[in-house]
Amino acid sequence: MFCVGSVLRGDDAAGPLLARHLEEKPVEGWTVVDGGQTPENDLGYLRRVAPHRLLLVDAAAMGLDPGTVRRLRPQDVAVQSLITTHTLPITYLLEELAQMCNEVIFLGIQPLSTAFFDPVSDAVRKAVEGIYRDIAAGGNFEMYPYVNM
Repeated sequence: MFCVGSVLRGDDAAGPLLARHLEEKPVEGWTVVDGGQTPENDLGYLRRVAPHRLLLVDAAAMGLDPGTVRRLRPQDVAVQSLITTHTLPITYLLEELAQMCNEVIFLGIQPLSTAFFDPVSDAVRKAVEGIYRDIAAGGNFEMYPYVNM
């Protein structure tokens, strides 16, 4: 699992928050990498471990209610040019991950706010907890529909 986001920007901390849950309560069969706000720095490590399946979790401005979780495809991100708080565009990250993994599942969590020093909203905390439960229950993410951009 690859969690990305900035802990200093409100709900953009969704990915690191999920990473912390998994570090505190590990789930057998899952390894977590907290990519923070510069996930490209972890691409070398991910390339070396070459996971068959990778779950990417990040806040994503999709125009939905805060805390809504959707699966995203690379074309969804490219078409919408989703606003990113990362150093490099998320499309670059997705392209790199697709080259090293057989399956990349991107779960986006709609933020309420990504302003500096805002707290993580209750809606995003609940979404993160729900994703953690899904991981612990076997890692089936089919219940999350694709975003309709």
